Amino acid sequence: MTENINKQVEQLKRGTVEIFNENELAERLAEAAKEKRQLRVKLGMDPTAPDIHLGHTVVMRKMRQFQDMGHKAVLIIGDYTARIGDPTGQNTTRPMLSPEQIEKNAKTYIQQAGKVLDTSKDKLEVRPNSEWLADLRLADIIKLTSSITVARMLERDTFEIRYKAGDAISMHEFLYPLMQGYDSVMVKADVELGGTDQTFNNLVGRDLQRINGQKPQIVITMPILVGLDGKEKMSKSKGNYIGVTDEPKDMFGKIMSISDDMMENYFTLLSDIPSEKVKELVNSQKTHPKQAKVLLGKTIVAQFYNQTAAEGAAAEFEKVFAQKQMPEDMPEVKISAQPVAAAKLLVHCNLVTSGGEAKRLISGGGMSIDGEKITDPNKSITPMNGMVVRAGKLKFAKLSVI
Repeated sequence: MTENINKQVEQLKRGTVEIFNENELAERLAEAAKEKRQLRVKLGMDPTAPDIHLGHTVVMRKMRQFQDMGHKAVLIIGDYTARIGDPTGQNTTRPMLSPEQIEKNAKTYIQQAGKVLDTSKDKLEVRPNSEWLADLRLADIIKLTSSITVARMLERDTFEIRYKAGDAISMHEFLYPLMQGYDSVMVKADVELGGTDQTFNNLVGRDLQRINGQKPQIVITMPILVGLDGKEKMSKSKGNYIGVTDEPKDMFGKIMSISDDMMENYFTLLSDIPSEKVKELVNSQKTHPKQAKVLLGKTIVAQFYNQTAAEGAAAEFEKVFAQKQMPEDMPEVKISAQPVAAAKLLVHCNLVTSGGEAKRLISGGGMSIDGEKITDPNKSITPMNGMVVRAGKLKFAKLSVI
């Protein structure tokens, strides 16, 4: 058994930043095996936006590893904590979301999570944290707040920075780590997963479990996936994301746009390719960077679709980008002959999801019309029959004037 547990620990360590702590993880895995019970592996997700991107799946893939070892994933949909807004990484107080926004986003989260997690009943438990947080009385909240000091709260980097800068910190923000930690108590979590930006919150969960007479959860932190710009955390608001519902050709094209030095990070966090093989793939002396990137693109697309879709996306990319050809099949978009701003034209053609994304794309040189690059989001465009609008490397639309 010891040899098997050691193998499991090594597998689970891949791609992680820290484990609090590794010895406890080995002991908990051994106990579960001896008692023939499933570990309860928690991941909390606040439905603050309608879509999941590859950055979210880094932690989900670690959760799937636990599922494949026979354990149960406990996915906490933070429908209640989302009303507060996690202050993690924020220099200002997050705006509170409406219950309607939260409910709508939560539905898509559960559906999209199924692209990564095993959704069978014996492997996945989905719990909204309003189930227990909504019923807390004032006396319960006071008791909860008594479990952690203000000094401990100010150890959190975002609070410390804002406090020293004299920026406002609302009292409700102090409640967030406590509520997330209380989730761990209520679901009796054995393990909690999260990005490095969640370390403080997850360690609060350990403290609250200990106070409540439970074995403190093991905390495993994962790196933050860098977005397509190679600088910022992958985020929809920054426009540097790859969505799990992106079409295969769009997903593949975005992966092909990452810099060569980002490949090792993507291979490690977004694939199951062995570490030794990854080292070969990212060594330009052994593997050409384009060959490695094509494999990365195919691997990721196949995870969310299938191998056929992956091969098709790669072939389309080669045809359109490498050979500078137009795709044979382009969506035809009906539009009036009235002049329209470039950013609005992209939105009208459904090549982007918002005006903000359109402006970012155009400012970055990602739009062209009949091969001519457009760099001003406000540039006036007069639609003409057969005009080809291009967004990024692989998104096209042909205009039909009505």
